[in-house]
Amino acid sequence: MFKKILVPVDGSEGSWRALNTAVELGKKFESDLLVVNVIQPYNNAALLAIPLDHATVTQGNNELEKIGDKVLELAEERLSDYPHKTEFSLEIGHPSERIIALAKKANADAIVIGSRGLSGIAEFFLGSVSSKVSQYATVPVLIVK
Repeated sequence: MFKKILVPVDGSEGSWRALNTAVELGKKFESDLLVVNVIQPYNNAALLAIPLDHATVTQGNNELEKIGDKVLELAEERLSDYPHKTEFSLEIGHPSERIIALAKKANADAIVIGSRGLSGIAEFFLGSVSSKVSQYATVPVLIVK
């Protein structure tokens, strides 16, 4: 039924609960897991109250990539004894858009996602990533609280 499950992780407790849930589903259905971390680069400097130069933006994006890699390393450690295939991907872009696009590209049968991530105030104003994913994904989405 679920041959491949996509699991976005951002290091938040909600995303780790989602990963744990995906593991349980994956064991039951003998699913492959595709674990993704999406970083949204500093490319909208116009939205910020302070002017940023190109070097500052580039440095910030490099730091975000390092954090994303670390989150994926932690996920890999948590899945070290998972009995089926696991893949890990660092994506760059808008989180909900990248998650939906990757689910299509990877032929995922389901998405398991935490209900709240690390986005804080931006989530309040823009709507949560999990809400947008559940609204626009073409595969079943399980939101884990």
